[in-house]
Amino acid sequence: MRPLVADIDLDALRHNYRLACACAPQSQSVAVIKANAYGHGAVACARALASEAPAFAVACLEEAITLREAGIQTPIVLLEGIFAADELPLVDQYGLWLAVHSRWQVQALKAFTPSAPIPVWLKVDSGMHRLGFAPDEAASVWRTLAAMPEVDALHLMSHFATADATDSRYFAQQMAILNGLATELDAPLCLANSPATLARPEAHGAWNRPGVMLYGSDPLETPNALTRQLKPVMTLRSEIIALREIAAGEPVGYGGRFRAPRRSRIAVVAAGYGDGYDRHAIDGTPVLVAGRRASLAGKVSMDMLTVDVTDNPEAAIGSEVVLWGRAQNGAVLSVDEVAHHCDTISYTLLTGMLPRVPRRYSGR
Repeated sequence: MRPLVADIDLDALRHNYRLACACAPQSQSVAVIKANAYGHGAVACARALASEAPAFAVACLEEAITLREAGIQTPIVLLEGIFAADELPLVDQYGLWLAVHSRWQVQALKAFTPSAPIPVWLKVDSGMHRLGFAPDEAASVWRTLAAMPEVDALHLMSHFATADATDSRYFAQQMAILNGLATELDAPLCLANSPATLARPEAHGAWNRPGVMLYGSDPLETPNALTRQLKPVMTLRSEIIALREIAAGEPVGYGGRFRAPRRSRIAVVAAGYGDGYDRHAIDGTPVLVAGRRASLAGKVSMDMLTVDVTDNPEAAIGSEVVLWGRAQNGAVLSVDEVAHHCDTISYTLLTGMLPRVPRRYSGR
């Protein structure tokens, strides 16, 4: 069978979650497992964290129902709330927590009678300018929700636009808005995403929301001592399926983008954009071949890619190729480094792994 596989290390997932908790020991950490746990498999990741995480977070009702039907009973937060009022019976049936970011959602809650009050996280637009109430209206909405018997466990939440950046000025503006509201309302906060969990202790609230850091990706512009402790959870692993000796000047792949600068040895690897590996990867994008660094040579094809292994005499048909993650000899290639060569971020690579790539789990 085709050798491409995504190996998922659930022990590494638990390590990263515990690191998030250690960063903010006075906070509770909701494990964000939206988008199929960033491509890692939401059900498997939820089961791995069920004994440790007090809550999970997903984007939408469909993702939450998948977890409930798999037997996950941990509280689940819908980060984007409901998309229509007729979802509320399912929110009630499955015992979900709800983000509320728009007035129509407040009205829908008023018109609905749940079997038990629904925990609500009121979202404030403190500067991201996506979802949430403007700061000057958030207090009145909070008081409306607090008076409703349909609502329980009310929290303020927001999202940071620049928590990952070294320049903290805009982050400080958002924090000032949120601290003012929290003081006025005596409200518990849920603010910190992965970068704020790792680098902005002033944002640690009653709850934090670590996401991509759980999967071993460093979300900061500049790594710190904590991000260096993250362990990769996904290793995208394949093998060499063919080798070619080509003369200096010969092209490789579609469009001949790569031309051999010398007599070269080119390895063909079973992985391509049809699996989710980014077609925008440039020549020189790193891979690990038999545990040693090598470079992409030529455009990524749908089912294959080509690597220059001229300087690796150990490379042979069947040799291990790690596109990102940990090689069998312990060498690590960060998904963040690969993403940089693709002019993207780790999130797109991890969530972009397509269903035809088998997930293989260890550390259950």
